[in-house]
Amino acid sequence: MPLPIVYHPIYSNVRLPERHPFPMSKFAMLRTHLIETGVAGDDQFSEPAPAERALLEAVHDRDYLDRFIHGDLTQAEIRRQGFPWSEALVARSITAVGGTRHTLELAFEHGLATHCAGGTHHAHRDFASGYCLLNDLAVAAAWALDSGRAKRVLIIDCDVHQGDGTARIFEGQPAVFTLSFHAGSNFPARKADSDRDVVLPRGAGDTEYATALAAHIPAVLDRFQPDCVLYDAGADVHADDRLGHLSLSDAGMRARDRYVIEQCVRRRIPVACVIGGGYDRDVPALVRRHALVHEQASACFEQFLSTDAA
Repeated sequence: MPLPIVYHPIYSNVRLPERHPFPMSKFAMLRTHLIETGVAGDDQFSEPAPAERALLEAVHDRDYLDRFIHGDLTQAEIRRQGFPWSEALVARSITAVGGTRHTLELAFEHGLATHCAGGTHHAHRDFASGYCLLNDLAVAAAWALDSGRAKRVLIIDCDVHQGDGTARIFEGQPAVFTLSFHAGSNFPARKADSDRDVVLPRGAGDTEYATALAAHIPAVLDRFQPDCVLYDAGADVHADDRLGHLSLSDAGMRARDRYVIEQCVRRRIPVACVIGGGYDRDVPALVRRHALVHEQASACFEQFLSTDAA
C-alpha cells in the first residue's frame, strides 16, 4: 500500500484580507501538486473529522476554547493570533487539529503518515499566537498518551521558529520530549525552554543544519526511546522564505526531511509528519517546498514500510 496522507478541503476555505501574509491557498494547492507530480494518488488521501472537544481540553484552557469558538476574543487577542476571527476559521482550525491526530493514528497503524497541514506550535494553553490558534502537535501527543498508544512521545520541531507553545504546554511532563531546531534570532522574541533547544545562527545553511540534526536526533531517539514521533517539517527554513532567518536550499530541505524520517522508521518508530510554516508570496514555490516532506516520506515508506503495511 502507498503512504497514507491526510487532507481536508476546509484547510483553504478561509477568506483573509487582501495581501494578508498567510498563504491560505497553499493547502489545496499542495494536494493538487502532489497528485500532478506523481508523489501521491487520489486514493492515498483521507479526510479527518474535527477534533472532539475533550481532545482540545486535554491541552487547552476551557475558557479560551469557549471564547475562541464563540468569537468572544478581545481585539488584542485577535491581533496576537494574526487572523480575523470567523466561524470558518474556527471550523478549519478544529478540523486541522483532528487531521494531525488522525495522521498519528495512521502512523501507528502503518508506521508513517503525512498531513497536508498542521504544525501550529505557537498556540499556548490559553492563548493563540503567530497564526497558531490550537496546538495540533500537543493535542495529538496528549491523545497518544491518554489513549494508551504511547508512553513516551517525541516532538521533533524543524520549523524555523521555536515551538514555544508546545514546549510550555508540556513543561515538566516527562512523557513528552520537545526537540526544537530553530533560528535564535527569529520569532518568538521570548523563547520557552524545550527539553532540548538547538539554536541555529542567522543565515545557517544546508551543511550547518545537517550537522545539527546528526548531532542531536540519533542521540535523543536512542536515549528517550519514544513510542512515536511527531515531526514538524517547516518550510520556512528556506533561504527565500519571507519570515525565516536561515538559508536552506531545496536540496537541504529534502535532505533534512529524509534524514529525520529515516532515523525514525529505521528504528521502527511510528512517525507522523506535518508541514509547519512557510510564508513565501510565491505560493507555487512554497507549495513545492511543502511537498518535499511528502516526497521523502513516500520514498521512505516504499523502501522500509510498504511490505509491512500491505
